[in-house]
Amino acid sequence: MLSVSNLSVQFGKRVLFDDVNTKFVTGNCYGIIGANGAGKSTFLKILSGKQDPTSGQVHLESGKRMSVLEQEHNAYDEYPVLETVMCGNKELFGIKSEIDKLYEDYTDENAERIGELQVAFEEMNGWNAESDAAALLSNLGIDASLHYNMMSDLDGKQKVRVLLAQALFGSPDVLIMDEPTNDLDYETISWLENFLANYDNCVIVVSHDRHFLDSVCTHISDIDFGKINHFSGNYTFWYESSQLAARQRAQQNKKAEDKKKELEEFIRRFSANVAKSKQATSRKKMIDKLDVSNIKPSSRRYPAIIFEREREAGDQILNIENLEASLDGETLFSKININLTKGDKVVVFSRDSRATTAFYEIINGNKKADKGEYAWGVTTNQSYLPLDNSSFFKEENGEDTLVDWLRQYAKTEEEREEVYIRGFLGKMLFSGEEALKKSNVLSGGEKVRCMLSRMMLMRANVVMLDEPTNHLDLESITAFNNSLKNFKGTVLFTTHDHEFAQTVGNRVIELTPKGVIDRYMTFDEYMSDKKIKEQRDEMYS
Repeated sequence: MLSVSNLSVQFGKRVLFDDVNTKFVTGNCYGIIGANGAGKSTFLKILSGKQDPTSGQVHLESGKRMSVLEQEHNAYDEYPVLETVMCGNKELFGIKSEIDKLYEDYTDENAERIGELQVAFEEMNGWNAESDAAALLSNLGIDASLHYNMMSDLDGKQKVRVLLAQALFGSPDVLIMDEPTNDLDYETISWLENFLANYDNCVIVVSHDRHFLDSVCTHISDIDFGKINHFSGNYTFWYESSQLAARQRAQQNKKAEDKKKELEEFIRRFSANVAKSKQATSRKKMIDKLDVSNIKPSSRRYPAIIFEREREAGDQILNIENLEASLDGETLFSKININLTKGDKVVVFSRDSRATTAFYEIINGNKKADKGEYAWGVTTNQSYLPLDNSSFFKEENGEDTLVDWLRQYAKTEEEREEVYIRGFLGKMLFSGEEALKKSNVLSGGEKVRCMLSRMMLMRANVVMLDEPTNHLDLESITAFNNSLKNFKGTVLFTTHDHEFAQTVGNRVIELTPKGVIDRYMTFDEYMSDKKIKEQRDEMYS
């Protein structure tokens, strides 16, 4: 279907891809993974023809159509919404446009041409194009009242959904998407997961959303050492099997036969779990292809995120009474009454992300509430990862090395010693010279890893996190997720990462303009409960 031959990509002296040969076939969904900077987005641009490789070529089987999720959100501002979706099939849209133009200036001469075009249009199922486009838009949460508006009238999040409909329109033979779940809500992501899990053509996707990769992928394509290797299975299978293979490699004395048995047992258990799972992936074709010979250890490095507590908190963690906040006259949340107890791991949730951020800023003393009060238990000490960490990396301290930066949060003389500080930075993959980087040249992901080093140093018994997975790669997200599952303290967190919410949280608190919904249950149970859904709709109405 789509093949890559002798592909090399080099920027100056840096080799990103070296003589890559691979192919992507119909019926499979490939999740492209790799460390930050490995070249995932570059590879998608080369596949879609938006960037040229240094050498080698990409070949799409003749007569097949490729569709790419548009990254430039304002590219179609001059078009109506419905037309923007139909532009996803350029040939079909070209024929439709030509027919419309010829009808505007109808003569006997162009009647024959119109007839020819209409035959081609019918063969491409053109007469259903508008209704197909409208159905996609509605499924992606774009109301019918907006379908004839100009794209320039839409906000950023609506544009993302229209461009996603454009990529899916007309069932392309090859569908290429870079981070398709960004800016989508839970319901829309669930719809997309089901759509792609039942999609019969070839899908190639880059995503940091592990639940999404697990739901849709039949293969994981790992970019490592300038090569791309395909592995059967979804992301969790790749991660767990590569960890198992790495452990086995360290067990020199174990017989090869015993290792093979252990891998076969792992595949059997994994397949049984997938078959029982409610996730879209029960794609049997993935399970059928799982094979021991395909399992290899990965060279990927995972940060050691370990939250320790200086002391155990008492039973009273946080009490909130009648809390209310607004922004520019609009109520973000009101009538919030909450009592947190020891061991709660709370998914703090709202349809309006400004509400959750305002909530954290208030209970951390950075912002005043319009009304109400809160009180922390006397035995608690808190650490907080805010959505915006720029105040921790001020320009005036920009010349500080990471060692200097982290030292300002040390509490004892021992903690201030360079060896001790470097140990903490090393856990977050800042080893050797990396620890002497200046704090003003850090990427978004590096800043979050610094903030996590700071939180680990604080040894708090209450941890608060506002969108903690932003800017992090899959390795850091996975390590972070595992760490919070094992943390013995209390956690309040807001995340768009489904897997994170489902595997860490044991309580869901939703902040709405008309009050709070508070349930001790998992995130999936909360989102699939019909009564709660009715209550949520009422409280946002």
